[in-house]
Amino acid sequence: MLQGLVLGVSIAAPVGPIGVLCIQRTLSRGRRAGFVSGLGAASADAVYGVIAGFGITALSSILLDYQTGIRVAGGLLLVYLGVQSFRAEPAETAAATTDSERLAHDYGSTFLLTITNPVTILAFVGIFAGLGVGTSGNYLDAAVLVAGVFTGSALWWLVLSTGVSLFRTRFTRPVMRRVNQLAGVVIAGFGVLALWSAV
Repeated sequence: MLQGLVLGVSIAAPVGPIGVLCIQRTLSRGRRAGFVSGLGAASADAVYGVIAGFGITALSSILLDYQTGIRVAGGLLLVYLGVQSFRAEPAETAAATTDSERLAHDYGSTFLLTITNPVTILAFVGIFAGLGVGTSGNYLDAAVLVAGVFTGSALWWLVLSTGVSLFRTRFTRPVMRRVNQLAGVVIAGFGVLALWSAV
């Protein structure tokens, strides 16, 4: 479990498109929006952990066989979310994050973004093999490790969204609009890079 916690944090912590998106959503709409967005990414990490840990080779090979198409889809989704972030108006208060439909969108979009990076499965397979999980047929160890990965990733997103939300009240509405625009450009830039690497 401890290994999984450390692994989950280390996978989630590097700031990429998901991190930028979670920070932008936290600043724009409050801690809950940022945390739920992070949970989407943590869930996708757990899915890849299950595939690697339980040795589901058929599914992992399909993901790798179609990785170009999956990356293109992920790149297009990033560009779309970047444009949406650029055009978004900051919410007046964090209360807007109680809308369950909006939170479901936040969760689903980051889940899709994370799951559209099938190369992640290679990292999980390598790490799990190095730890001796998934190769010995010990499914209890694999399940505990995957639970640790999800928990570690979720803890990281909780810490990040809570930390960022502390600064939310210090930003004026014009500054928040600029933050949304900057985040939109960065997220769309990640999307263009994903499309370029797929081609």
